[in-house]
Amino acid sequence: MPRPNGFAYTHHPNGTVTITHGPHPATTLRGPRATQFLAEVESGDPQLVMARWTGNYKRGNERTARNHPRNRH
Repeated sequence: MPRPNGFAYTHHPNGTVTITHGPHPATTLRGPRATQFLAEVESGDPQLVMARWTGNYKRGNERTARNHPRNRH
């Protein structure tokens, strides 16, 4: 599975955090969620953390689901 890439985040003075994927905004975090995200992104792989927080990452079962008989139309 390829590693996530293309994510960036901006920490604004009012405490909000905006996560973007390429040129598009993916999510905005405020309050305790923003604080928790900042702590996590500093201690781990930033791209993986941002992908997980936005829900924009592959789970490894896409090919299996695509080939399931129920999904073949």
